[in-house]
Amino acid sequence: MLTALVLVCSLTATPDLQDCNRQTAVSVMRVPEEVSMPGTCLKMGSAYLANTQMGRDLTADDRVKVVCVPTEKLNADFRQEAMLPRK
Repeated sequence: MLTALVLVCSLTATPDLQDCNRQTAVSVMRVPEEVSMPGTCLKMGSAYLANTQMGRDLTADDRVKVVCVPTEKLNADFRQEAMLPRK
């Protein structure tokens, strides 16, 4: 299964959208639903953002990137990040 991560990056910080990732994004949103098809995942991520206040508050400097990640890997990554000390 796949989970969509919606990344909102600022052109000021990351002018090349390819460099936009969870660490460089100004906002990261995890879509709660899981899907099996990559195309559905991408569409769901975009639609989910459009229905949020964050999606309505995008500025001309913001760019959106939807990344579809295997849910199992994403869950493992989030568990590992939760164990890291806060800065």
